[in-house]
Amino acid sequence: MKALSIRQPHAEVIIRGVKTVEYRSRPTKIRERIYIYAALGRFTPETEAEMVAGYKIKDVACDDLPRGVLIGTVELFDCTGDEGEYEWHVRKPERAKTSLKPTGRPQPAWFNPFDNHGGML
Repeated sequence: MKALSIRQPHAEVIIRGVKTVEYRSRPTKIRERIYIYAALGRFTPETEAEMVAGYKIKDVACDDLPRGVLIGTVELFDCTGDEGEYEWHVRKPERAKTSLKPTGRPQPAWFNPFDNHGGML
């Protein structure tokens, strides 16, 4: 199964089912269940605070959200848009019972989470 790297708090709200569209600059033909990887990269503290407030997350602080792990799966079922603005539509989120650290090297978008060679997809 492929993994999609997404920064927090976006990864969290996708797994909560609040965010059902991931915006990307490229289209995808992938239509299957995928892992959501909560990337290590961060926004500024001010930006993260605004995002958390905008998503109405009140039960956890952004600093406490998991990072560097697979936090669950979603079904990627559609891609719409054009000219560098694409919407990747996801549904049916399932939170992992325990966060999994990938053995493959995470990439900015797709990667194989259990590939010891860290290859991109």
